[in-house]
Amino acid sequence: MTETLLAIGIIVALFVGYNIGGATTGVSFGPAVGANVVSMLGAAILMSFFFFLGGWIIGPEVVSTLGDDLVPREYLTLEAGIGILFFIGLALFLGNLFGVPASTSMTAVGAIAGLGMATGSLDWATMGEIVSWWIVAPIVAFWVSGVIGRYFYPRLNAWVAISRRETQLWRVDRTGAIPRIRAADGSDRREITGSLIVVGIGCYMAFSSGASNVANAVAPLVGAGALDYPTEVSLAGLSTTIGNMEWGVIIAGVAVTIGAFTIARRTLATMGNDITNLPLTAAVVVMTVSATIVTLLSAIGIPVQLVVVSTMSIIGLGWGRATRTTTVSEVVRGRKETRVSVGALTAEEEGEPAPPIGEEEPADIPKASDLFDPSTTARVILIQNFVPLLATVGAFLTFRFVPIFGF
Repeated sequence: MTETLLAIGIIVALFVGYNIGGATTGVSFGPAVGANVVSMLGAAILMSFFFFLGGWIIGPEVVSTLGDDLVPREYLTLEAGIGILFFIGLALFLGNLFGVPASTSMTAVGAIAGLGMATGSLDWATMGEIVSWWIVAPIVAFWVSGVIGRYFYPRLNAWVAISRRETQLWRVDRTGAIPRIRAADGSDRREITGSLIVVGIGCYMAFSSGASNVANAVAPLVGAGALDYPTEVSLAGLSTTIGNMEWGVIIAGVAVTIGAFTIARRTLATMGNDITNLPLTAAVVVMTVSATIVTLLSAIGIPVQLVVVSTMSIIGLGWGRATRTTTVSEVVRGRKETRVSVGALTAEEEGEPAPPIGEEEPADIPKASDLFDPSTTARVILIQNFVPLLATVGAFLTFRFVPIFGF
């Protein structure tokens, strides 16, 4: 019976990881794919490798928080773990079905919190700490991005000049005995450098995603000790033991890889082309700020909602860019009004220098609707808030009223 339950638990964990791969690949590599800097296949390969790397190095800290700290171990049985994973996977699957990368961290925490509330065992101190960081992290992302937008973004945009292409930047040259990857004809050095930056930041995002999200797929099983089968492995003369935690990271990595190669195509299309015309220079700034915040918090065991942090980073970057129409002294003296809009990020083309602070007219700042597609953005926000709520309520009702779990 235990072996059957474990098999079911691993299958459900694979299903959750599969959907995480679909959701987070779009967030990490959507801008690069939308700009034809990397193909969907290339995005899947890079996502798989760097997600596993982040999960292996930093991920265990978040796994411990979700698997040990939110709910006592005696309540996190194998049966309960399967139930939690089911609701996480179902909620994320609905998000991927609509092509929306939902917040896996909020969904996982919500499902575990549903168990804790149903059994009266939720550690409210840990829950409060997590929620506090959920509030603080977007605020930090907003202000850091705002400073960059006002003082550094125009210079970065003029220097890097990353632009979207109609055709693929990289091609495979098969004329020789060994295929080689070469830049497309007509590509200049700055465009190639910019493309490498976009891909590099995507890899960094994938790493931070692994650090934060590997726990969402396997924390219930690891917390229940269901994967505790120590195995000695030797590689390049080095020996290590793969135990409960390591098996969890491996299972999550395999599942995310499958999701990245399959269902991620929907979210790559949404994040790369449909929701926004965000300039690639701005996307690089947003991704760097967001990935750094997520990685740092994951290192102390806090699961963070990457989607919300990224959104606030976009808003902060646009706000900072828009405030360049006025100087600090003009604002203090009330001599000039500022038209604040995230559409300010499209005020100049890639590589075009911006006017000095205070020498730009507010009327020259584009509206937010010039940057975001309103209908797609509304759909994304609605589903991203509905998915975690569905997991929380579903888990609470199940663990509270279904006697099969023995609570």
